[in-house]
Amino acid sequence: MGLAVARRTVFRDADHEDFGRVADRVAAGNMALLGPSADRLEQARLRNAIATGALITSGRHLQHGDADQPGRNMEVFTNCATASSSFALFYLLLNGSGVGRSYDDELIAVDWAAAPRLLLHLSRDHADWPDTREELHRLGTEFGLLPWGTGLGAFSDVQEAEIRAWLAREFLADPSAAPSDAIRHAVADSREGWGKAVELLESLAFAGARDRTLLLDFSAIRPRGAPIGGMQGRPASGPLSLMRAFVNLRHHVLEPARHRAPDDEALQPWEQALLVDHHLSVEVQVGGARRAARMATKSWRDPGIFRFVRAKSEGGLWTANNSVMVDAAFWDGVRAARTGSEAPLDRHALAVFEEATRCGYINGEPGFINGDKLEDHRTGAARQKPVHADGRDLRSSRYQADHAVPLLAELARRAQAARFPVTTNPCGEITLHVTGGYCVIADFAPLLACPEDLSRVVPGDVPEELARVWDARVEDSVRLGVRFLMRANLMDALYGEEVRRTNRMGIGPTGLHEWAWMRWGLGFDDLLDEGRAAPFWAMLERLSEAAKAEGLAYAAELGLEAPVTVTTVKPAGTTSKLFGLTEGAHLPARRQYLRWVQFKGTRDGEGRWAADSDRLLPDYEARGYPVRGLRSFPGMSIVGFPTLTLIQRLGIGEKLVTAPEAPPELQYRWLSMLERHWIGAERGNQVSYTLKIYTDRHDLEAFRDLLLEHQPRIRCCAILPSRPDSELGYEYLPEEEVALGRFAAIVEGIQDPALHEAVDMAHLACASGVCPL
Repeated sequence: MGLAVARRTVFRDADHEDFGRVADRVAAGNMALLGPSADRLEQARLRNAIATGALITSGRHLQHGDADQPGRNMEVFTNCATASSSFALFYLLLNGSGVGRSYDDELIAVDWAAAPRLLLHLSRDHADWPDTREELHRLGTEFGLLPWGTGLGAFSDVQEAEIRAWLAREFLADPSAAPSDAIRHAVADSREGWGKAVELLESLAFAGARDRTLLLDFSAIRPRGAPIGGMQGRPASGPLSLMRAFVNLRHHVLEPARHRAPDDEALQPWEQALLVDHHLSVEVQVGGARRAARMATKSWRDPGIFRFVRAKSEGGLWTANNSVMVDAAFWDGVRAARTGSEAPLDRHALAVFEEATRCGYINGEPGFINGDKLEDHRTGAARQKPVHADGRDLRSSRYQADHAVPLLAELARRAQAARFPVTTNPCGEITLHVTGGYCVIADFAPLLACPEDLSRVVPGDVPEELARVWDARVEDSVRLGVRFLMRANLMDALYGEEVRRTNRMGIGPTGLHEWAWMRWGLGFDDLLDEGRAAPFWAMLERLSEAAKAEGLAYAAELGLEAPVTVTTVKPAGTTSKLFGLTEGAHLPARRQYLRWVQFKGTRDGEGRWAADSDRLLPDYEARGYPVRGLRSFPGMSIVGFPTLTLIQRLGIGEKLVTAPEAPPELQYRWLSMLERHWIGAERGNQVSYTLKIYTDRHDLEAFRDLLLEHQPRIRCCAILPSRPDSELGYEYLPEEEVALGRFAAIVEGIQDPALHEAVDMAHLACASGVCPL
């Protein structure tokens, strides 16, 4: 599994599947941000920390880091971002950032009903213009114009004629046929060009250009399947994908918004924005090279909160993690209304709680985020962000907002008075200003800092000298990580003003359970006993203090602002899989399971892989890995990787507790302890955590009681009900539990030596040239 993830997201051809070479280029690129003053000794220490896995950094750095980093934009190195406009959100998604956005009424300034009439053009000479029967069939399939499952053989002449008529109706064949006063814009073949097209449309809507016409010409965009520079040569999605987004905006947002009455509950401006962002992010996801992760939040006080609560379960808006932003007044109101209060705000709080939990009990959303507990809200730092009227809030060497400068200034003014001036990134572990901000993040893996071969270490019986060196190496990795992230904040950034103001970062541990087991002999149940696990929690506090002290000292050394936040625990999905570790703060999900991973690719009518499919798909299929096509993610397929956890191979035995086995109350306690000992009372973000509630053990009322008791005490936690996959509303889930017998049969049927060798962190460490001493 680790090797598969590395091949897909980390390794370049020049790496030769050698993680040590990855560490070489990542360390060199990061240190190069200091120019000639870079310390070569620190670079060597950084390289070794990355190569061993003690400081894994993040998937973004492992993928993109190299000597050219000083000349690149920060967006491709940031996992976490926020946006207050659709064009900025789209541009950030195209750069691979996960993006959070607040849809609070007071933060929505655009009514898309005021957008201009939209015309779309693609030259008939473009390689992607659909002309042949096969090309028309593909267009009909991918634009949802044909019934699902209609193969090329069943594609009738009538259907072909209908698609040709659709093309003539939806796309302007001759640009000269547009009105003489139309605003004409050629969409450039770049992330910036795509973002600029949305910026122009959104800005015209803000300006009230309802009586104008905008013609977008997509003819300059490279064809489908052409390599994307800076994305490991992955195939481009071509102009039709972007055009599909604008077709959907026209049909599902612009035209319906024009015809709605001002007092209609549906399609209020906040909902328009949610729909626009959904349709744009769909095209980023199906491009196959980027994840398009989103967080959507909305204040519990807003009148439209009930439509927001039902947006995923009833509205089909599946591209974001949706959460209700709440505060102490919300929880007080719920409790008061439950005991008889008739106060309108209390009754409203209870109604929101009951509807959110009703939906959440089905598919896990929306969640609840305690906005008043987030760092910048709690300290007031968010309200210190100034309003700029010259566009500097969204300006880098690669992208400069121009059309949208008045819109951005208005949003900044609104944010200063907003009830919730901060929100989070999609995974919930980072606090960010609602008008836009970044956070560079990294993982450190304490287990992998052990200087001894783990096969020669007795869990919980570590010799004093080895323990001293091991602990010192862990702390050194944390300090190196803080410095690594602060240097990344020196990069050219779209949100450069906010980066300079906050110098925000987030470093956090992963593989906590393996470390606790090997270093102190502690299982999960032991960790909840603060007496027995005192050395573990004391070490976490020591590391937290070291991270924050290093942040303050290094900021002073570089002449930067003190970092507003330092500590976090991120999901650590990619990085943990590289070394087989439990992810971030999470318990092992299963003892044995299939981990499903998305790849771009579909089959043609003959069952063969399409030419622009990821080259790894036919390779994995030929080796015997389970492969399935997806319906809810057009153009994508998934591969199942048999996974046996490292912690089992470390001999934890009966002390192993998996997520399904741990009562929710104990997992909430675990989160609370992590917030206290690692996140800390100041300069801390959040712990990203998904807590699974098993509906065969908790009915709806028990689920509500559980949330009301525990959710108010922590900053945030996602809740995912567990039940048969078919009942969750998802086509697949990332992890599929497999019975031991079937698991063995799947493994036996796969012809892959790497799988049968059970490639683990020791194998990768030795391949890096940094074998344990």
